[in-house]
Amino acid sequence: QVQLVESGGGLVQSGGSLSLSCAASQRTFSSYHTGWFRQAPGNEREFIAALARTGGSTYYANSAKGRFTISRDNAKNTVYLQMNNLKPEDTGLYYCAAAPYNIRYSYTNIRGYEYWGQGTQVTVSS
Repeated sequence: QVQLVESGGGLVQSGGSLSLSCAASQRTFSSYHTGWFRQAPGNEREFIAALARTGGSTYYANSAKGRFTISRDNAKNTVYLQMNNLKPEDTGLYYCAAAPYNIRYSYTNIRGYEYWGQGTQVTVSS
């Protein structure tokens, strides 16, 4: 069982930046694939970014490409999401997620992730 705790959300003006963190409870966190998802009010949870557990391959939603960067520090059992040039449409609850090594779906598919944090709110004002 992996427990995930997000932090770093807040209120920022359009064009600003935020850095989200996701701390995991398990020392073997490096063996998990990790992802960030976003849910805006009235919308389904959507994929934002993912980082494969080995090789460092990253995957981004089109809306995040060129603006967001996912990374991890295995020594700290933490995954990050650096968000630059934020837009009002980036507003939502951001969730960190972890998938086991034998993920059954693509990294961009919400169904592949078994462990979720409680979310951290990001609000971008225009």
